[in-house]
Amino acid sequence: MAISQKLLTDGESVVVDTRTHPKALIVPGLILIVALAVAIFLDRMIGNGFASLVVWILALIVIVWWVLRPFLEWLTSTYTITTKRLITREGILARKGHDIPLMRISDVAYDMGIVDRMLGCGTLVISDASTHGSVRLHDIPRVEHVQRQITELLAGSGGAGASEGTATDRRDDDGT
Repeated sequence: MAISQKLLTDGESVVVDTRTHPKALIVPGLILIVALAVAIFLDRMIGNGFASLVVWILALIVIVWWVLRPFLEWLTSTYTITTKRLITREGILARKGHDIPLMRISDVAYDMGIVDRMLGCGTLVISDASTHGSVRLHDIPRVEHVQRQITELLAGSGGAGASEGTATDRRDDDGT
């Protein structure tokens, strides 16, 4: 999963390398189970023949579009935080990437719903000094820890966000 060392600059090292939380695969997993169950049921009801072949072709189309495609998107999307920048990469055939230098980051926040809290993930909201406003990275595992690491990097590098940290950004692991 780690980003290639060839893509890093001199003196740059990886601090966090992650992808979306595996919860993104729950719905595709359920769709896989339902599609197979329906296909098997219809195959048994219809018997052999052309109609059975059509059922399995439709099941394959559903599985490829709503199961395999989301799995490959999850597998190929990564978020990397280095000592100098935030790197996002995504795409199956065509790749798309976005790099934000740490010195341009002005604020780092996170959002966690009740399900996110149970699963230990959340949305990381990174505001930079550009006209685009902010970047939202959804379903980041251990989002509080990642947010704290970015805040520490900003404080250590003297980046734009170094003076904007709050008391909640600097809590210890025990929440104090």
